[in-house]
Amino acid sequence: MLKTSEQPRIIVNDVSKRFRLRTTQSLKELFIAWTKRKKLVDSFDALDSIDFVVGEGESVALMGYNGSGKSTLLKLISGVLRPDAGKVLTRGRVAGLIEVGAGFHPDLSGRENVYLNAAILGMSKAEIDARFDEIVEFSEIGEFIDTEVKHYSSGMFVRLAFAVAIHTELDILLVDEVLAVGDAPFRDKCKKKIRELVEQQKTMIVVSHDLPMLKALCTRGIVIKRGKAFFDGPIDEAIEALKASKR
Repeated sequence: MLKTSEQPRIIVNDVSKRFRLRTTQSLKELFIAWTKRKKLVDSFDALDSIDFVVGEGESVALMGYNGSGKSTLLKLISGVLRPDAGKVLTRGRVAGLIEVGAGFHPDLSGRENVYLNAAILGMSKAEIDARFDEIVEFSEIGEFIDTEVKHYSSGMFVRLAFAVAIHTELDILLVDEVLAVGDAPFRDKCKKKIRELVEQQKTMIVVSHDLPMLKALCTRGIVIKRGKAFFDGPIDEAIEALKASKR
C-alpha cells in the first residue's frame, strides 16, 4: 500500500505475539491439576505473522471484531508491548491513546499529570508551558486542574489524557476506541481535532467500531481476523471485508 514517494512512518515486519494463560486460579486448583497431570499454563496466539507498512501522512483504520488482535497490535506499535517474533519500527514521535489515563499518577493533580504525561510523550518543559492553557481549555477540566486525579471521573480522565496527547508535537497518533467515551459534544470536538491532524498530514492508526467515523477519517483499512491479516486496502473495501470476516 505504500507509495514509492512516501517515507514509511511505521513498519510492522512479520510480527507475532503469544500470551501465556494460567488454567488455574487458586493453589487448590493448581494442586488438583498437578496431581491429574493437567496443563497448568496454556498459550494464546494474539498475532501471527502480521506485515504492513504505513507511510508518512497516512490515516489507517485497524479493524476487526472483538478478540481479533487489534489492541495488541496497537500496543506493539506504541512500544507498550514487545513482539515475540518480527520487528516493529516507528519513525518520529508517537502519541498513543490506548489505555487512557493509564499513565496518570492518582496522587498527583491534573496539572502535575499534564506535565508528567507530556514529558513521557517527549515534550520539553518549555513546550508544555506554551501549550498548557490550550490543553486545559480543550479538556474542559477547568477548576479541577489542581485536584488529585484519583478524584476524577472516567470522563475527566479521558478528556485530560486526550487533550495532552492531541496537543503534543506528534508524528504518529494511535487511537484505540477512546472516541467512544465521553459525551457527544466532546466526542465531536475530538473528531474535529483529529480531522485537523489528518489535514496536517500526521500519520494515524485508529481502532474503532464506529464505521462511519473510520470512513470519514481514514483512507485505508487493515482488517485483522484471529490474529492474522485478512485484508489491507481502501477503506470502503476494508469495511466490506470486515463484514465478510465475520462469516
